Amino acid sequence: MNDNAKSQLIEDIVEIELKMFLTVPVLGKASCQEQPDTFQKMRKAQFDTWSEKTLGGYLKDLQTAENHGMNLMTHKYARMSHSIPRQNEDPLIEKIVRAQYICQEGLMKKYPSLMRGARPLKSSEDTIDQTSFETYLRSELETYSHQTLAALFEDIERKRQAGESLTQKIYENIMRELGFESLEAANAFAKKSISKVKP
Repeated sequence: MNDNAKSQLIEDIVEIELKMFLTVPVLGKASCQEQPDTFQKMRKAQFDTWSEKTLGGYLKDLQTAENHGMNLMTHKYARMSHSIPRQNEDPLIEKIVRAQYICQEGLMKKYPSLMRGARPLKSSEDTIDQTSFETYLRSELETYSHQTLAALFEDIERKRQAGESLTQKIYENIMRELGFESLEAANAFAKKSISKVKP
């Protein structure tokens, strides 16, 4: 797939997601809903790491949900806040959560200053004000179809076999968007910033 075609797939996905995100009732008047540009950049950073197969599957999930009057973002945030019970028991969800959890944990150890402001890692660390990486990811994955989950798991395994990490690629994309050439550079900047505010 050429870059233009992939970019268009990502644009189509983010357009639908943003419409859903801006109308999620459980968020109330959340500040993040007032910053659609940030939402778009973060989501594009994630989707840029996905294959054509995964992107196509997720776009179909979104379009199907739209056609049935469903808001996948509402479901995601309701699950994050434990407002509704789990409705997707696909075993691939836990496999993906485990794989991504290990990668996230590795990044937190390797880049402690940069990851200092990241979500807590474990679901046991969830609070009323903050949702963990584990809970957030699981809540999102529950909105995916089996086909999309299977394609995403293939992406993760392909990266792993190549000695790479899908999670790390997402952070690299985000840091580049913020003007850093690498995670090392971003971590060094964060470390320096932290030392400045210490008494």
